[in-house]
Amino acid sequence: MAKETPDGPFSNLYENRIGTPTTDDEVRGYWLFSFGVLLGVFGVVVFAVTAPRTTARAVGYAFVALSPPVVMLGAIVRFPLRRSATTLGTLGGLLTLAAVVYFFVVFPDGWSRATGNSTVNLLYAAGIVVIGLAGTIVPLITDPVHEDYKRMKKETAATASASEKTGRELETTREELETTREELETTREELGAAETRIEELEGETETARDETTALYESKARFELFEDASGKPRWRLRHRNGNVIATSGQGYSSRGKAQKGLHSVRRNALGAGLLRIDTAVEEAEALADDDGPEPADAGEPDVAVPSEDEEIASEATFELFEDDAGEWRWRLIHDNGNVIGDSGEGYASKSNAKRALSRVREHVAAADYLRVDPSAFEVYADRAGKWRWRLIHENGNVLADSGQGYSSRSKARQGLESVRSNVGEASLEDLDVEAGDGAGSGDGGTKATVELYEDNAGEFRWRLRHRNGNIIADSGEGYASKDGAQAAIERIREYAPDADVLEVGNAAFEIYEDAGDEWRWRLRHRNGNIVADSGEGYASRSNAVEAVTGVKRNAPGAEERTVE
Repeated sequence: MAKETPDGPFSNLYENRIGTPTTDDEVRGYWLFSFGVLLGVFGVVVFAVTAPRTTARAVGYAFVALSPPVVMLGAIVRFPLRRSATTLGTLGGLLTLAAVVYFFVVFPDGWSRATGNSTVNLLYAAGIVVIGLAGTIVPLITDPVHEDYKRMKKETAATASASEKTGRELETTREELETTREELETTREELGAAETRIEELEGETETARDETTALYESKARFELFEDASGKPRWRLRHRNGNVIATSGQGYSSRGKAQKGLHSVRRNALGAGLLRIDTAVEEAEALADDDGPEPADAGEPDVAVPSEDEEIASEATFELFEDDAGEWRWRLIHDNGNVIGDSGEGYASKSNAKRALSRVREHVAAADYLRVDPSAFEVYADRAGKWRWRLIHENGNVLADSGQGYSSRSKARQGLESVRSNVGEASLEDLDVEAGDGAGSGDGGTKATVELYEDNAGEFRWRLRHRNGNIIADSGEGYASKDGAQAAIERIREYAPDADVLEVGNAAFEIYEDAGDEWRWRLRHRNGNIVADSGEGYASRSNAVEAVTGVKRNAPGAEERTVE
């Protein structure tokens, strides 16, 4: 597995004095650039203190001549350019080195003060031109997304291929099971005599799916947060809301907290168990010395059942037809409170029952999406394509990918491109409609946010990469240009620092509505809302507690039809 951050004395000095490096090339490029500058300064000093047409003076000439190509190579290596640019730049550097070596051969007799030497001049000029082409032309004529993806794929080939293959197989299995469920439901309506047998098969399918899901999905999720003193920490939270592990200490930076988290993920699975027999008095003394465990304020207390304990539901699903003739469901607690509902009506009773079944299927294993104040979701749509969207803590979708990707890694790559480009992107107001296909795409050095009016008279925006590709759009229209511009500013503010949330089959979103009340909704990975709270709560903790109640009661709740 490749290191996530470079290490070594030069890397440590770079991090302490300049900033946290993300790649080894960033550190190498900086020190190569610095070496080139020092080489030029040293060459000027040698030139100034030596006599003309001497070997020492030739050394000064050589140092000064080598300084520009080394400085240029440092910039090419450090900047996020293509690997082909680095190779071509190295070739140019070798040409300039050959020119300097040949200079020593002809100096001083074959060197003219007025014109120099044609061979030396030609080699040196060719080297400088090649380096310049590597740093300017190569990035413009190559596809950065394609080459970055190839490099990423090469570095992670050992693990990514197996993980992606497993993900595809699991996704195919889930799609097949979902298709089978729908066929069985249709057969139940058409053939009433076979209803009992179909329900038995469906129960067996549910059991197999739960067993498969248990093999591939974790029941907990790591969270990064800042404690009361402002220091980054991590904690491991079970899906029932309980904190089952914490970092135990604060870190000086978010990056170091992430390193500690990844170290736990790498080492915990294969760690052995050490039993230490300690006298009761010694154990109590050690416990007193260790002090209290870290507090996790603000989270509800949830009882954790054992693996063998069967949780009895305290609620019932009700199927009913509303005044508009549409079928709905709601989850009624034994105390009479409605703790969840469908949020929308369905054309038939069977459709409402299928929606209810999806809630039973996903509610127990669904994670909490903790959005503060915004976050990216990466998910698979109905067509099996991977997409991303930027959501606010109030539940609104601020931006989406606008297109599907063939794999999760490509969707993450597109997301990272938006995160790195949107902050410095220039704003261009287009006077044409989106259907005209207009856009700058001029190959400039920055991305462009294009503001335009669509065929329906609504204002929209799109983020165009400097290579001409559209990498994000608004996803919806706005009634006024000011509204669209305000949305662009929100994207500039939130996108660069937004966390990335990996959505499984479904996840709970807890958000604050327009009336300043807290609500929850259960969102499927395809973007559909399959359940919501049906009412608002006075505080976020009350909404979290309501979600915990639904997760506890919905899987085992009985079902009845209300006439």
